[in-house]
Amino acid sequence: MNTPDIKIVTGIRRSGKSKLLSAFAGYIRSVDSTSNVIEIDLTKLRFEKLKEYHALNEYVEKQYKDGVNNYLMIDEVQLCKGFELTINSLHSEERYDIYLTGSNAFLLSSDLATLFTGRHIEIHVFPFSFKEYCTYFEIAESNMQEAFTDYIQVGGLSGAYPYSRTSDREKYIRDVYETILIRDLVEKYKLGNPTMMKRMSHYLMDNIGNISSSRNISGRFIADGVETNHKIIGRYIDYLCNAFVFYEAKRYDVKGKTYLQSLSKYYLADTGIRFAELGKRNMDWGRMLENIVFIELLRRGYEVYVGKLYQKEIDFVAMKGGDKVYIQVSDDISVETTFKREVQPLLQIRDAYPKLLLARTRNEETDYEGIRIVDIPRWLLSVQ
Repeated sequence: MNTPDIKIVTGIRRSGKSKLLSAFAGYIRSVDSTSNVIEIDLTKLRFEKLKEYHALNEYVEKQYKDGVNNYLMIDEVQLCKGFELTINSLHSEERYDIYLTGSNAFLLSSDLATLFTGRHIEIHVFPFSFKEYCTYFEIAESNMQEAFTDYIQVGGLSGAYPYSRTSDREKYIRDVYETILIRDLVEKYKLGNPTMMKRMSHYLMDNIGNISSSRNISGRFIADGVETNHKIIGRYIDYLCNAFVFYEAKRYDVKGKTYLQSLSKYYLADTGIRFAELGKRNMDWGRMLENIVFIELLRRGYEVYVGKLYQKEIDFVAMKGGDKVYIQVSDDISVETTFKREVQPLLQIRDAYPKLLLARTRNEETDYEGIRIVDIPRWLLSVQ
């Protein structure tokens, strides 16, 4: 609040960006009773005339009040043609605290510096965390484990929560997913045929947590008779990441402390999308847990990489400021051979940064040779 930046709320479609903006407007009024909050939702018919940047500018200027803090909040700003001209003009006047949401296809992170001449801050919204899921459904700690199993499949797109039947929840999520593919991607990039985009997305869903590259993916597609190449595949992956359907985890050499450019992993914004689209086919519960941990680390403000140490892999190297933590994720470590396999890469790391093994232990936290072993649902509910 009250910083001279344009605040831009981003995140996957239906993650709650508009609700967040509305709730924040209510918060401002509660702490600054004299404030003037100008709220514009360009999806509403009463703001139809503001979908032209001169009209939008004129409306905002008429709503301005002298002697108080003026807050401007515009939802789905991209529906106004030339919106950036109005926003830049209003921002240059230094009279408004400005907040925006918009379609990810039109407010790409890579485009923000070009669109806005003033300094901007990107505020990223993720689907509901497990902790938020438990708060929403008022789940008691005694029911935490069962609730987590449900959360893996239902996910964090809270617009699906009011539906009591699984089929209705999944239909809602599929509709959101289809809207992203068709309206945000196929139409935006004039792809013509949505089949390839859907096929690409399904491939990444089926290969969550696997090392991938545009070359090896295109090779797989070509072997299946699909006419494509690595450049096309690379573009489609970029589109899906731009719309926040997937997030890329690049590799980090733990020994050399260097970032590696080749090969990455891709994680889905929300596991509920995977279940709604593909059901339980080729299901790997360990990969779903890995996905949830990855998104939670992003939610907690970490930069997250896939660790490489000699010929072994560490699921995640999470960094924030000067802090670093090494993390392994597993579904079941009750079998001795599995446990040894998971801790071995962590034991080979020679620096003093924390090491963490997250698994579905269903028990209190323990320690093994300096490695914290924590039950995943408990970790997700912990205060960070």
